[in-house]
Amino acid sequence: KSSKREWKPLEDHSCTDVPWLLLFILFCIGMGFICGFSIATGAAARLLSGYDSYGNICGQKNVKVEGIVNSGLDLTHKKYVFFLDPCNIDLVHQRIKSLALCVSACPRKELKTLADIQKFAETNGSTLCSYELQPSEYTTDPRAAKLCPKYPVPESAPIPFFHRCAPVNISCYAKFAEALITFVSDSSVLHRLISGVMTSKEIIMGLCLLSLVLSMILMVIIRYISRVLVWILTILVILGSLGGTGVLWWLYAKQRISASAVETQIAKENLQALLIYAISATVFTVILFLIMLIMRKRVALTIALFHVAGKVFIHLPLLVFQPFWTFFVLILFWTYWITVLLFLGTTGSPVPNEEGFVEFRMVGPLKYMWWYHVVGLIWISEFILACQQMTVAGAVVTYYFTREKRNLPFTPILASVNRLVCYHLGTVAKGSFIITLVKIPRMILMYIHTQLKGKENACARCMLKACICCLWCLEKCLTYLNQNAYTATAINSTNFCTSAKDAFVILVENALRVAAINTVGDFMLFLGKVLIVCSTGLAGIMLLNYQRDYTIWVLPLIIVCLFAFLVAHCFLSIYEMVVDVLFLCFAIDTKYNDGSPGREFYMDKVLMEFVENSRKSMKEAGRGGGAEGRELKPM
Repeated sequence: KSSKREWKPLEDHSCTDVPWLLLFILFCIGMGFICGFSIATGAAARLLSGYDSYGNICGQKNVKVEGIVNSGLDLTHKKYVFFLDPCNIDLVHQRIKSLALCVSACPRKELKTLADIQKFAETNGSTLCSYELQPSEYTTDPRAAKLCPKYPVPESAPIPFFHRCAPVNISCYAKFAEALITFVSDSSVLHRLISGVMTSKEIIMGLCLLSLVLSMILMVIIRYISRVLVWILTILVILGSLGGTGVLWWLYAKQRISASAVETQIAKENLQALLIYAISATVFTVILFLIMLIMRKRVALTIALFHVAGKVFIHLPLLVFQPFWTFFVLILFWTYWITVLLFLGTTGSPVPNEEGFVEFRMVGPLKYMWWYHVVGLIWISEFILACQQMTVAGAVVTYYFTREKRNLPFTPILASVNRLVCYHLGTVAKGSFIITLVKIPRMILMYIHTQLKGKENACARCMLKACICCLWCLEKCLTYLNQNAYTATAINSTNFCTSAKDAFVILVENALRVAAINTVGDFMLFLGKVLIVCSTGLAGIMLLNYQRDYTIWVLPLIIVCLFAFLVAHCFLSIYEMVVDVLFLCFAIDTKYNDGSPGREFYMDKVLMEFVENSRKSMKEAGRGGGAEGRELKPM
């Protein structure tokens, strides 16, 4: 049986889940086909150069669209898209609802009358009215009211790389911004918020750097204060539960004495509520004490693992930079994905709409390409994150199962990346695909819930939320199991299913230890995130308080705190990942080795001390003996 077979760490490397790697490569080729198709059909040119309401691409010669007037024009010298009413924004479809024309230059100053528009056309050669009107007809032709821009025409400038004329003053977009930012009630508040961010941008950048430094310092400090920190948290939880229960019973006794003098319905209801709260708190405290009593020895393992994790970061300092390259790769992929999505929005065949203008729509099976594109976003994003998990697992496994730490590879991280690329990309593709299969139905249900908000009955709403919650829990469980499967693959070079089964058996056999590590350890790391956010926020309040150039600095502070939490989460999640990998290695080590000659432990001295103390406790309790009582010799 796979659970009984011998584990041979780092002794053999072989390719795993090759069919899944081939499937992933074919899927990526499909993603590339979508990009190539959208570029070949002119979507890239329409997105970058822009096009008018008649289907003409600005800055080039165009082909006549059947049934559309003003199409097929030579607009070689008209390179910019100009909207006659740029402030007429459709909030439902999130687009500018206005006639678009190609012009040779954007109006660099406000034009207040038709005479100013005519003078601008004669001076700059840029006609801002529809193509069928000549500049000499702007002030005389009655059609000018509909075919010329709404005046006053705001000062505008071209958007870099996208050749669109955009108003310099963004006040006309305040309504759109208010729809996105619900707490902004008027444009003046929005302007003050934006000015606050722009004025304090140096402070924001400095505070973001501070959060980065604090996160790195905390990762070093946790190693030295892990023992003290865990027990401090334990004592605080015990005192808090006891104090809360005591206060509730004291309030109940006090209310009961006072209620005996004044018998009112409100007093009776309050007394009854206090009794329920006090009983609930007592039950919670008793359960909490029992859990801590059961897990008190497992807490020691958590402390030891955190201490060893600190040593791992000292021997493998490049682990600290894993969030950076993962974030960088994700940003590159997301940029590509958004670009192709914009291409898809302008690809297809020209079709007249109800207003007589041209829209580009895909027909037939091609209109479902964006579904494929969305699946690609989820699968490839999960693949990138899984590559990080496999890289970290491979490096930590190399550290753990190398007896002499001075014999470690020069760069275990790069060695782990090399093993990932050469042997285990198929395993990563399969694991990320499983997460994708769970994530997509959850996102579909969330979309349905959003669309039916206020329309469905209470029962349907409850069922939708329950399904979303169940899928979320399943996704979290599978993510945790995947991470341990990657560790098993890094140890034994087995395929995904075998690794997942082996890891699951080990985790079930150490269920209480897993619970202790995932409660105490995660709570410690959560407090670390809170500490970094609070420290950065406090520094932000002190620095921003000295700024007098703007009115509101709430938004800069929110930006800084969100960034601080993101940075702390990225760094401490790597720490959590290292602890989880160390635990699985420790569980395998203790299961298949006993410290005897030929079966020596691989573990660190700190973990050996934990095992030795555990065996001594068992021996004193009358449950030790034989091999259980051997003295452990560190290698």
